[in-house]
Amino acid sequence: MSDMLLYVLAVIGGLVVLVWSADRFVAGAAGLARALGVSTLIIGLTIVAFGTSAPEMLVSAMAALQGNAGLAIGNAIGSNIANMALVLGVTAAIAPLAVHSNTLNREFPLMFLVMAVALALLWDGMLSRIDGLILLAGMTGVVLWTIHLARTTRADDPLVEELTGEIPAHMPKGRAWWLLVSGLALLLGSSKLLVWGAVGIAQYYGVSDLVIGLTIVAIGTSLPELAASVMAARKNEHDIAVGNVVGSNLFNIMAVLGIAGSISPTAVENAVLYRDFPLMIILAVVLYVMARGFSRSGHGVIQRWAGLVLLAVFLAYQASLFLFMKAAIS
Repeated sequence: MSDMLLYVLAVIGGLVVLVWSADRFVAGAAGLARALGVSTLIIGLTIVAFGTSAPEMLVSAMAALQGNAGLAIGNAIGSNIANMALVLGVTAAIAPLAVHSNTLNREFPLMFLVMAVALALLWDGMLSRIDGLILLAGMTGVVLWTIHLARTTRADDPLVEELTGEIPAHMPKGRAWWLLVSGLALLLGSSKLLVWGAVGIAQYYGVSDLVIGLTIVAIGTSLPELAASVMAARKNEHDIAVGNVVGSNLFNIMAVLGIAGSISPTAVENAVLYRDFPLMIILAVVLYVMARGFSRSGHGVIQRWAGLVLLAVFLAYQASLFLFMKAAIS
């Protein structure tokens, strides 16, 4: 069996187990938190958001530990682009998303602030250990703010009502612990396998870890968000569908980049600053305008046509990366 076939199988197998184990991890963590009396909104805005970003965080940690921090950077930014363009594009194309939750209206400005801070930190062309620690400290602050937000949010907020039906209500603690521990163990193993395969493919074709992170790895690690958002939309839980993306974007920027920088400081390619990061910010602005709407109520609808436009943007972006990769190979 050729080395290339082994790398491809490692990536496919790693992604499949990664997505499956992330679901087990989230179910176990949410079930355990519910059994311990944690409120529905705190579970939804912290544990579930953390769980859907767990693949990106574990892949980032493994990549950084192996000296492939470029893959981690590509994974963080590429996953955010995939979240907003691919995940919400596909979801809105299936069913238009009406956004009503005031919680989301408060989270969007925070997402813009976090993106601006991250861009400022990376603007010198380095993701340093100090940058990583600042981002991780910011992540801690966001989690604490989210817990405060959950405690002060009205019980009739649409997001609370939707989350109530999604989080396990009665799960024995033993089963919750088993799902949590086994899910985490599988996450660790599958992320290591995925990174090994992705780095192998990059080296085989002579392309940068960044490009592999922006394409194969970013799409693969965004599959939990895609599955969660599509299922939420089919159940008319539109605020969860959008909230999954906003929450995941915050974790990706602060936790994923923070982990990578803290473990293995690295140079940031110019393409990240002038191509990938600007696209991520533009998509965030477009998503905010769609989600907020132009009415005085501040509630908007991401229409089916808008979803198709987002999907087209994502496909065009991936095509440009593919052409760049092909040019680098030749």
